[in-house]
Amino acid sequence: MKSFKIVSAFILMLLIVSLAACGSTSNQSSTGEYIDDTVITTKVKAEILNDPELKVMEINVETYKGTVQLSGFVSTQAHINRATQIARAVDGVVAVKNDIRMK
Repeated sequence: MKSFKIVSAFILMLLIVSLAACGSTSNQSSTGEYIDDTVITTKVKAEILNDPELKVMEINVETYKGTVQLSGFVSTQAHINRATQIARAVDGVVAVKNDIRMK
């Protein structure tokens, strides 16, 4: 009976530690946040791809906790503005940081 309690306590401790590891910190996303950010990034890239003015290969998209960062080089200021507009329109986007530069 004593060994059962020890094994049960050990399993409970492992469960608590594994659940705590899935939580987010200020420097690290939780698993759910990471998946959400990946979905947002994919949606923004798809919208940029579907826009006839923009070239998806020129614009890099990264997302962290709902904040989308755009970077890369495009031909005109209008393309920079359009990419920002597209990113802001995607569901789940909290903010957009635009680091796109003109060639």
